[in-house]
Amino acid sequence: MFKLLIVDDEQSVRYSFRKILATSKYSLIEAGNADEGMQIFRKEMPDLVILDIEMPGKDGIQLLKEIKELAPSIPVIIITAYGSGDRVINAMKYGAYEYVEKPFDIPRLKIVIEEALSSTESIKPLNIEGEKFKKAIDASETIVGESPEIKEVFKLIGRVAASDANILIVGESGTGKELVARAIHKYSDRSSAKFVALNCAAIPETLLESELFGFEKGAFTGADKQKAGKFEEASGGTLFLDEVGDMSLPLQSKLLRVLQDSTIERLGGNRPIRVDVRIVAATNRNLEEDIRHRLFREDLYYRLKVISISLPPLRMRKNDIPLLCDHFIRKHCKGQNAEQIVLHPETLRIFQEYSWPGNIRQLENVLKRALILAKGNLIAPELLKDELFTPAKKELPEFSRLFNYLSEEIAGREGEIYSLTVELLEKDLILWALNNSAWNQVKASKILGISRVMLHERIEKYELKNPNAPSSL
Repeated sequence: MFKLLIVDDEQSVRYSFRKILATSKYSLIEAGNADEGMQIFRKEMPDLVILDIEMPGKDGIQLLKEIKELAPSIPVIIITAYGSGDRVINAMKYGAYEYVEKPFDIPRLKIVIEEALSSTESIKPLNIEGEKFKKAIDASETIVGESPEIKEVFKLIGRVAASDANILIVGESGTGKELVARAIHKYSDRSSAKFVALNCAAIPETLLESELFGFEKGAFTGADKQKAGKFEEASGGTLFLDEVGDMSLPLQSKLLRVLQDSTIERLGGNRPIRVDVRIVAATNRNLEEDIRHRLFREDLYYRLKVISISLPPLRMRKNDIPLLCDHFIRKHCKGQNAEQIVLHPETLRIFQEYSWPGNIRQLENVLKRALILAKGNLIAPELLKDELFTPAKKELPEFSRLFNYLSEEIAGREGEIYSLTVELLEKDLILWALNNSAWNQVKASKILGISRVMLHERIEKYELKNPNAPSSL
């Protein structure tokens, strides 16, 4: 028989547990507040604790911390009617086994209890002062949502924040990967040190290495003084590498060496510098597919992906759209008249039916534009027509028109037509993107929606040359 301790100030909730768990398998002990719960816990040492967060006097989070300090291996399930992101993260951070919201999904609650009791994993207590988590969060750094999908992300953040393991965040563009990285840093033991972010796709390849590792005076033309790189700047804290899949293979090798040795060398230097950095990387690419195409190192992938967090696209968490709208209205109104702004019901319906290919970033931009153009305090559906109502796609050309594009030589090579046509079209497409971006490879890769590494590989494959580049003598 398993001994379960239920701590909740509501008698009706405790009664519900007696009804739900009325089997010979469980022996239930009850407490009406945190102090009583701790006394019973010390005396009975139950197999599992189920406790509410909101209680008079000492709250459930404080009791959770005390329980984990005393007996870290005993699982604790948190229950509450208010499941904000901060609550979920803090509960998981301080060692809660799971987080369950009222009203209970009884079959799921029973499964969670069974899993918690069968778990043999010890949970390490975290001796971190709760005060530093009571700071007000800047509106631009808040992860907003109450959907089950985003709650799973909150739980993962809470579980992994205290470790020093490298983390790979994956998800489509605009899903909030940097916000998750910042939350991991904020709830970690490194929160008093720097969080340094670097977008690997936004910096030309020739400059990315010096940005990461720094350089010595005289290392190259224009290096008139020594400069520390992002690794040194983030030492003791967290380095966030956004769009890490766009990093070139040679630079990937250098990053791998840092992860192995925890040392760097500045460009132009020969002295190893020890750094203490936690890496949180992010990508919207399928790195496993890139590994198969030899565009990303497999050994680096597993070094970065000690823990993986996958962010759901907005179309998979549409219940969060009203909350996100309210959040962005308050953010961009800066407190002025935010309470008076009204979303027309039709506007909200359109928002919830739209697929949001640009995810949360697109939603924020649409709302920001609508707030500027709104007449009065109403965000009417007419304001969305240029943003969300796209014209019908043009029909693809008939095969006969495509076939006319093929040269007679290709058309006559039976069995090779497909591969030769794809190659011909790919070469022309890449050349078109390069010419339309003045041979700026960063811009061209964004136009095409491929990584800079892949673009560079195709340029070499097809031996494409920049016609405006100075010729070497």
